[in-house]
Amino acid sequence: MSRKQKVQLCASSLFTLLILLITPAPCLAQHMNERDSPCAGVAATSDMVSCLSKAKDASDAKLNSVYQSIKKKLEGEDSNRLVETQRIWIKYRDSNCAAERALYSNGTGQYPAYLACMEEITRARTKELQITYAVTLKD
Repeated sequence: MSRKQKVQLCASSLFTLLILLITPAPCLAQHMNERDSPCAGVAATSDMVSCLSKAKDASDAKLNSVYQSIKKKLEGEDSNRLVETQRIWIKYRDSNCAAERALYSNGTGQYPAYLACMEEITRARTKELQITYAVTLKD
């Protein structure tokens, strides 16, 4: 192999490596990859957004229903603590999911990532409230 061929091979190898390093790898939001994600297996971004939007709305409705059921049964400081805790939780959820969305910059994955995060965290909060207030909900 001549010196010129070696230089060309080295240059093309470096160019290929550079392209691989600067080409963004496809990124999937962690929440979208969860086994219990209501939209697992949906591939197209538009279908994912539609599915996750519906799932988020359903999770919100369930959380609100559970929250209202608990709130109706609490009085005084217990009710105040629930309200304050829920306000803090909403700030956490919104900030956390905005941070996850930001990881995808201006890519097409940012909105599905945000919706998946909102849906999963809301679903988890509903379960948390049901466990925490199980005794209250039985009455």
